Amino acid sequence: MTIIEDYKTKVNVCKEYVMALLSPIIPYRSSIAKNLVSGILIVSGLNIFMDNTTKDQSGNSSLKWMVLLTVIVGTFLGRLDQTVVNLAIPKMIDDFGITVSAASWIVTAYIIANAVFVPVWGKLGDTIGRKKIYIMGFSVFIVGSILAGLAWNLSSMIVFRVIQAVASSADYPTAMAILAITFKTPRERAQALGIWSSSFASAAVFGPLIGGPLIDTFGWRSVFLINLPVGLLGLFMAMAYVHESVSDKKTVSFDWWGATTIGVALAFMVLILDQGMTWGWNSGTAWLCYAMIVVFSGLFYWIETRHPEPVVDFSFFKNRVFNAALLNNFIIFMGMMGSVFAIPIFAQTFLGYDATQSGLLFIPMGICIPISAGILGRLLLGKVPPRTVIFWGTLGAAVSFYFLTWIDPRSSAWDIIWPLALMALFMGSGMAQRTNLVAASVPPEEIGVASSILALVRNVGGAFGIAVFGTLINTFAETNVLDLAKNSVIHATTPAEHATAIALIELKAQVLAYSQVYLIAAGVVALGAFAILIIKKQPGGGAGRQLSHEETAMAEA
Repeated sequence: MTIIEDYKTKVNVCKEYVMALLSPIIPYRSSIAKNLVSGILIVSGLNIFMDNTTKDQSGNSSLKWMVLLTVIVGTFLGRLDQTVVNLAIPKMIDDFGITVSAASWIVTAYIIANAVFVPVWGKLGDTIGRKKIYIMGFSVFIVGSILAGLAWNLSSMIVFRVIQAVASSADYPTAMAILAITFKTPRERAQALGIWSSSFASAAVFGPLIGGPLIDTFGWRSVFLINLPVGLLGLFMAMAYVHESVSDKKTVSFDWWGATTIGVALAFMVLILDQGMTWGWNSGTAWLCYAMIVVFSGLFYWIETRHPEPVVDFSFFKNRVFNAALLNNFIIFMGMMGSVFAIPIFAQTFLGYDATQSGLLFIPMGICIPISAGILGRLLLGKVPPRTVIFWGTLGAAVSFYFLTWIDPRSSAWDIIWPLALMALFMGSGMAQRTNLVAASVPPEEIGVASSILALVRNVGGAFGIAVFGTLINTFAETNVLDLAKNSVIHATTPAEHATAIALIELKAQVLAYSQVYLIAAGVVALGAFAILIIKKQPGGGAGRQLSHEETAMAEA
């Protein structure tokens, strides 16, 4: 039997096993699922077969940029799926006949599963091959998207969303490691990482814009099924352009206990961030989550400091460059995701916009982020010290938040668009430097782990932003109502006039709450700018590595 024939036999056996598992779940669509799943399995399997003959083409300039385009497709698709699904929730509620509270688990399950597996995939990518993990995750994500598009009730949707989330979490740490290995010179690597990082932010911005028309025209299932053609394109590109790479450090045993404990701690952390407003931050359920986070985080630290090959090497955190970059990324993404969450609510509640009109507000922001990261970031790279670029970029984003404190029910679309676009320009200018500082501050064999930590910090920062913005808006609105009512005198002669006066007080209280939240956000982001100043002229090399002369020059203050 030839190698090809043996390969085809294995693919057919694998296909039958998968279909045997799927047949009880989707019997009435088994023929559709069988063809799609078997096709994806063949594509994924071919990658494993071709890995034996694929050579490192990273020296070819055009191929390097095709690798960048390939991972942008994957990152953009995974992040986009996370944001557009939020718009489809109302339609799912109607189709499945569920409550809003129950539907929230469609989002919560995805966020938890995605956060839990990011550190695991980063370590596995360094260990068994980044391309293998990347394509494995991509393939399973496509399958999960198909299944989610065929879901028939809440339970099936949650299961399929978890499959999507686990697969999607493989993208970020492996993609960053692939780029760091592909682009050899610090200058090109920083530019590539900056452009790629901007795709993460742009996807969050473009989600409402793309999702609204899709749902209105083709229904909520289209937000999942659209992943099939785009995903297959990205999969073929990965097979063609990405070369395999593994860490030079040989792994003796994978840290399963560490992966488990950090997974549980992260699960409870994301759970309380997502559900805290519903449960109450001081409720018994919330305190149970806090306790579980503390216990499992403690166990995780105890395990990691004793394991020879930990999932997270805590020696990274002895590096000031690494810590400063993480803190700055956390604050930037907390502010960005919080604003992306709050602006559509404000526009639809007080300006009378629909979902599509709200999404249009973010077009300039989505355009400015990659332009700033790709063009402005390149112009500044190597000419201005990274910490200077990041400092002024973050400070500029803080000023942009301050401009959002001026919005009220009389505001036009322009009053919202230009501060968001300005924020994007400032944030994008430092994306190349932020991401490259993380990659340059750790040993080459640990890039996957470092990138998974960066991804985790960004995800948690975004979750914090949404939770904090939402909680503060509600809290300030309630407080403002009481304060305004206490200091107001209503001269009403009829019940209608009295009701109108009360409604105006409530309106002013809610609008004022948004201004207060953006003022606080401006202050917090400004503090993030000063956090980057802890970088010294000689940042060191992370876990024992000294940066090269060129790398040091880039990271110097």
